[in-house]
Amino acid sequence: MAALEASRISPRSRREPKGRAPRQDKYSVLLPTYNERENLPLIVWLLVKSFSESGFNYEIIIIDDGSPDGTRDVAEQLEKIYGSDRILLRPREKKLGLGTAYIHGMKHATGNYIIIMDADLSHHPKFIPEFIRKQKEGNFDIVSGTRYKGNGGVYGWDLKRKIISRVANFITQILLRPGASDLTGSFRLYRKEVLQKLIGKCISKGYVFQMEMIVRARQLNYTIGEVPISFVDRVYGESKLGGNEIVSFLKGLLTLFATT
Repeated sequence: MAALEASRISPRSRREPKGRAPRQDKYSVLLPTYNERENLPLIVWLLVKSFSESGFNYEIIIIDDGSPDGTRDVAEQLEKIYGSDRILLRPREKKLGLGTAYIHGMKHATGNYIIIMDADLSHHPKFIPEFIRKQKEGNFDIVSGTRYKGNGGVYGWDLKRKIISRVANFITQILLRPGASDLTGSFRLYRKEVLQKLIGKCISKGYVFQMEMIVRARQLNYTIGEVPISFVDRVYGESKLGGNEIVSFLKGLLTLFATT
């Protein structure tokens, strides 16, 4: 447990009101997808396995944005295999952005905690029990996976992409001082009400969105715990990071620096 490092933005305490029995926690996993036909069955199987072995109550909400590769058909089959109480397909007609995908998924989430992660196998569900333990230990509002602390790391990237990631994270640390080591990661656990409030405050899109979520959390004095994770580059499909995304990231970073 020593490897699981945490950073607090502000000490806040949340307890159940006196006289009320604490309810069982439930974890809603939001999986936004676009062209993840090959990856989706694997990530769902790994999620089901992790939650079944750890004993935590869960549901998996798949938000497919009109994937032309048949991802929605695969999701429908998974819903039949595992049951609609565990797998919920809530598709949209086209790509409308990551933030709106989370909003759409939360409308259907029955859990009091929300887990966000990529569906391309970059984030392994084996870390989720560690996220949950970390949250309970520190009563954190957010638990974020970090590639840049403890035994966290990145696997499968070429040197160019590793340098881009390191430089981007270094610049954000200098300009924004967020109180968290990995701003651009998208493997996190949130209290549901915290995620709802943060999304309502965020204006960014694309890769900057995840960064702004942490910056806004700092502004609102939410507490953040961190768990080192291994990030693995996607096995199937193509990376969605390109030149346009890098330019958008830099523009978004400067906007956050000027407005926060």
